[in-house]
Amino acid sequence: MLGTIMISAPESLERLRDGNRRFVLGLQNPESVPPARQRAQFVTGQQPFAVVLGCSDSRVPVEIVFDQGLGDLFVIRNAGNIVAPSVVGSVEFAVDRFETRLVVVMGHSLCGAVGATLETLQARNTPGSPSLLSIVDRIVPAVRELMDTPLRDDPRALYHHAVRANVRASANQLRRGSAIIEQMIERCGLMIVGAEYSLETGLVDFFDGVGP
Repeated sequence: MLGTIMISAPESLERLRDGNRRFVLGLQNPESVPPARQRAQFVTGQQPFAVVLGCSDSRVPVEIVFDQGLGDLFVIRNAGNIVAPSVVGSVEFAVDRFETRLVVVMGHSLCGAVGATLETLQARNTPGSPSLLSIVDRIVPAVRELMDTPLRDDPRALYHHAVRANVRASANQLRRGSAIIEQMIERCGLMIVGAEYSLETGLVDFFDGVGP
């Protein structure tokens, strides 16, 4: 809601966890869908409590997965939740302009972009266009080393670890790829965490950057 006090990264993370629990249980916060008369308050501004970089996959709608409403989340989505310059700029804008203190990079099980990358590394398929290849090329460095481990003989485990490796890589790129973001991590308590959404269960596992 507009006019609320800036909340800390740990509190923001707990709000996301609570919302995901409601989603998994099939519940919904009544405030997630405000009546028409309340939409007017968002015409002149916004104050999202978290930034989420997610995958464009139609099965992973961020606001629904976290049971959040208008103005709650600043969402950036692309295939494979990769970090390109425009993504860095979007995150910089949100954390600077709105004083948002939590950034989540969220991948998901059976991500098509990660699957295409694995197929390319295994020489089973090549992306059909330069634009698609540009997505794969951004994911390759995160998962290439996995091909030199025993995981290469276990396709299911390889896929799972590749999804998480890609999330970690994107989160690290945001942590270390912008002077503005680095300063806000050091001085303002900004947190960047990595998460994986399970298509099978609906649960979001925050596994990177959240401490022990």
